[in-house]
Amino acid sequence: MSGIVAGKLAFVTGAGSGIGRAVCQKLAKEGATVVAADLNAKRASETVALLEGSDHLSLAVDVVSPNSINEAFVSVLQHYPKPPTLVVNSAGITRDNYFLKLSETDYDQVLDVNLKGTFLVTQIAVKAMINAEVSNGGSVVNLASIVGKLGNLGQSNYCASKAGVEGFTRGACIDLAKFGVRINAVLPGFIRTQMTDIVPEHIKTILIAKTAAGRMGTPDEIAEVVAFLCSNKSSFVNGASIDVTGGFF
Repeated sequence: MSGIVAGKLAFVTGAGSGIGRAVCQKLAKEGATVVAADLNAKRASETVALLEGSDHLSLAVDVVSPNSINEAFVSVLQHYPKPPTLVVNSAGITRDNYFLKLSETDYDQVLDVNLKGTFLVTQIAVKAMINAEVSNGGSVVNLASIVGKLGNLGQSNYCASKAGVEGFTRGACIDLAKFGVRINAVLPGFIRTQMTDIVPEHIKTILIAKTAAGRMGTPDEIAEVVAFLCSNKSSFVNGASIDVTGGFF
């Protein structure tokens, strides 16, 4: 199969819906074999059923649990001869509330999944690449958010987590370059997903008005950029944060 990531094995978290599912579909279309990882095993399986090609794998993975991630990589190596060299950290949650009403639990959960989960998956995945001597040419793509730069009402925890993903990406870039692994972040703007479906219509109207393109983006539009960063076409892009917002200011 031809494509910009043909012959590669990709590990995608948050694969059960939204941007994660779109990324799986795009990578498979571009020739990769995909491990679709999600906390919800049923949704991960449903994603795999949508993919072009064969020999894809779905796994239930809790990105906050090192044991769960390690078990996933054991399963991957039982199914494939080598570990994934493409990693996309798309797992994320929101627990929105006005700052003065935000609970410590909701703050911790968002930071754990969105930031710590990105760290844990990346560390375990890159160690597997290095141990298997396949790290040269490896690529990690982290899903951050434009609100990590600009802020957003009722999302101080989410903004902090996504700003952290950007900082993590820049720091890890320096450490991982010597192993041949690139790591970059994509910052979506206002994208039509299950996460944004719950946003009240009057808020959507305000956010769309702040977007130069005059509309919400689609998960497919994010997936196109992720696939580029996974591929050798972006071989000199490293430690970058790429806004994909339609011009959101």
